[in-house]
Amino acid sequence: MTARFVVPPAASLLAIFCAALGTTAGAQSADQTAAPVDDQANSAAALKDAAKDPGIAHAERGEKGIWKWVVPPVRMNGAFDNHDPIGLIAGKKIPADCSINWADPDTHRLFCFASATSLVYFLDAPKDNTAQAEKVWRQMKRTPTG
Repeated sequence: MTARFVVPPAASLLAIFCAALGTTAGAQSADQTAAPVDDQANSAAALKDAAKDPGIAHAERGEKGIWKWVVPPVRMNGAFDNHDPIGLIAGKKIPADCSINWADPDTHRLFCFASATSLVYFLDAPKDNTAQAEKVWRQMKRTPTG
């Protein structure tokens, strides 16, 4: 004899779930009518906290931010003359100071990035991105700028 498992309808599952949590629709509606939300006061409180944030204060003064506070003490020689590979793929020469970098474990080649976002995007497909950046880099080297 085999055991049969019967799946209850979705409404029954919801009722079981609510019973397990000890809540009902009536209890939730009572909580929602307890006190109105003051969005303006919440926004003012958030801005007050943000004004104390040193990162925001530095950005307002035109400083580059925490990522650029740690620059390598010596000049690093990265691929593509230290230009961001993702920028090259997009057709732009974006210089990077190598404070954000990645070394290919296979070739030991160093790649420098202008932002952490660029590095993360690059690491989604490093071999494909390297090939694309190299292709664009060769085209840019052949074409004189001016």
